[in-house]
Parts: sequence; C-alpha cells; structure tokens
Amino acid sequence: MNFKKPEANSEKPEAERYSRNVILICIALIVILVVLGIAARLQMQHALQRNIDETAAIVVATIAPKPSDAAQSIVLPGNVEAYADAPLYARATGYLKSWTVDIGTRVKKGQLLAELDIPEVDQQLLQAQAELANAVANQRLAQSTARRWEELLAADSISKQEVEEKVGDAAAKQAQLESARANVERLRQLQSFKRIEAPFDGVVTARNIDIGALVNAGSGQELFRIAASKKLRVYVRAPQIYAPQIRAGLDASLELAEHPGVRYAGTLVRTADAIDPATRTLLLQIEVDNARGELLPGSYARVHLKLPGQRNLLLPVNTLIFRADGLQVATVNGEQRVVLKPIVLGRDFGSEVEVVSGIDANDAVILNPPDALASEQRVRLAKMNSKAAEKNNAALEH
Repeated sequence: MNFKKPEANSEKPEAERYSRNVILICIALIVILVVLGIAARLQMQHALQRNIDETAAIVVATIAPKPSDAAQSIVLPGNVEAYADAPLYARATGYLKSWTVDIGTRVKKGQLLAELDIPEVDQQLLQAQAELANAVANQRLAQSTARRWEELLAADSISKQEVEEKVGDAAAKQAQLESARANVERLRQLQSFKRIEAPFDGVVTARNIDIGALVNAGSGQELFRIAASKKLRVYVRAPQIYAPQIRAGLDASLELAEHPGVRYAGTLVRTADAIDPATRTLLLQIEVDNARGELLPGSYARVHLKLPGQRNLLLPVNTLIFRADGLQVATVNGEQRVVLKPIVLGRDFGSEVEVVSGIDANDAVILNPPDALASEQRVRLAKMNSKAAEKNNAALEH
C-alpha cells in the first residue's frame, strides 16, 4: 500500500492555516497601529485646541456683588424758601407820605410800614359824614311826624291814607339813613388803606417805593415784600424711581456751601402725590426750623434724605453691558465660561448701582467686559493683587 499521498494532503491545510493566521495577525497589527496613530493624532489635536483656546481666551477680572444697606440716603438739590412770602400792594390811590421800614427790618404783625396821602378820600369822607348827619335829622323828623299822625288817626282827626303816607316817608328816611351810614363806613375803610401794615411777623426783603411817588390802586405795583423766615420750606424734586419709598415724616438734613460741615435737620412734611410728566419727578416739601436765622430764603441746599428700603446687591457701573436685548452683566461659571445674565436695576448711586434681580451674591461678575463678549466664551481669570482687590472693594463700599 502507498501512504505518501495522504501525508502531502495533510500538510497542505496546516500550511494554509498558518498563512491565514499570519495574515490575520498582520492585519490586527496594522489596525492597532492605525488606531494608535489616529488616537495620538486626535490627542495632539485636542491638546493643540486646548492650547489655542487657552491662548485665545481673554483675561478678565471679576468682582463679587456686595449687599446694600436696608436704609439708603440720597442727595438731591433743594430750593430754600420762606414759610410765608407776601408782596404788599396799595388798595387806594395816592402819594406816598412816609415809610418807616427798609429792607432787613424785622416787623411784627400790624406794624405800620408806610402811609399814603389820599386827600380825595378824606374829602369824600367828610361829605359822607355830613350827608349822614342830614339823613339822621330827616329820619328823626319823619319818625316823629309818623307817630303824631298815628295819634291823630286814633282820634279820627285825619284819614288813614294820610297816616300811611307819613309812615312810608319815615321808612324811606330810615333807608336813606342806612345808606348814608354804609357810605361813611366804606369811605372809612378806604381811608384806612392809606396805612400799609405788615400782615404777619417777618422781615422786609424789598422796598420799591419812595416818598412823593404816586401809587395807583390795582396797578400791580409792589410796594414792599415781607418774608417769614423763622421756619423754612425746602422744595426738592425726587426722581420717579424713589417715589414708592418716600413718605411724610422721613428725616432729612441740609448742607449749604456757606456753612461747611454743618447739617440742619428737617422733616419731610408732604409730597405732591403726583409725578410731574415734564421731569418725571416727585415734588417734596421739607420743613426746617430757622429760629436763629442762619439760613436765608432763596438759598440753594444739598438735601440728604433717608429712605427705607430692602437689602439688595450693589455692583460698580463698569460691570454693566448695554445691548439691544436689555441690560446685562457677564459672569464666569465654574468652567471659566461666560454666562450673560439680564438684570433689573434699582437705585443709582453714581459710581455703583443697586441690582434688584438677576444675580446673587455668589456670582463672579466681570469688570469692564469687552463689547464683543459672548455667552459660553472661555475666559481666564486675572490674578488680582491685594491692592487691586482692596480698591474694588472700596469702590463698592463707597
């Protein structure tokens, strides 16, 4: 028997399996090498991208919002005015006979300031008094005549018609008497207008007439002006944003340039309870005691008004972003990416503003944000030294 041929056949499959295994191993090695190469390439690309991102990321400084005081004091310009300020006019036509006070004179209510010479009224009064005396005599005669005729009527000596005529004449004479008395009283009142008297306690702030000058009643010519300055009214216009917090009874104080370092206490007594549509402000009236006369009506004052309020957050004005979609601030999250947040402002304190809503005390708000800053943009935080940090904190505290 011949056994060589089967041996050759058995070696051939073994060789094929070996070749196939070698090929598979080679393919596997190639795949592994390709995968390792791709992975290394991707890792290099990611590292490069991170490097590019870190290099391209802008450096920003951040600040934390600070809580505001529950009660705030605002400073507003105010006009100091006398509690009462009255111009005095003549009520009768005549020539100024004399004046007794000049500007700066303190006067009492009813004190004589000046006197007019009105001879026409004096003559009319004399004539009216004579007419009154005549009316009195006529009325007495008519009354006595009417009584006598009534007695004669009782004795049937005269007719009733004659008696009624006498009684009617007596009544007419009585009416003429009352008219004459009223005319005399009118002229006496007009004659009293020759005296220009102070309507209240105060100080004379203007005198616009001199002896011999003609004064016409009803011409609108101001003779004197008197101001009552022991108590002053200070008028202030508060912006509309503060209107909900302003109520009568709030404490206020005044500062004047001519009295440096001195505060004058006052009280808010009333408001207009309406916003002026032209200025969008609320008119306030503050009363200030001026018994010592240190404050002068017409002065300009800086009014400090204490307002109650709720505790909110304060930010410097250089953190605000003004865009078409509203007012925003830029914050930095834990991944050092930008988060734009819309906010609602409250009061404006000049270098800083009060934020009512939109942020919380833990936010890191970017200072001086660039105009092109976008949401989700990566940034790098600047390392602030202690002096810069103190400066930012001081900006918020003030």
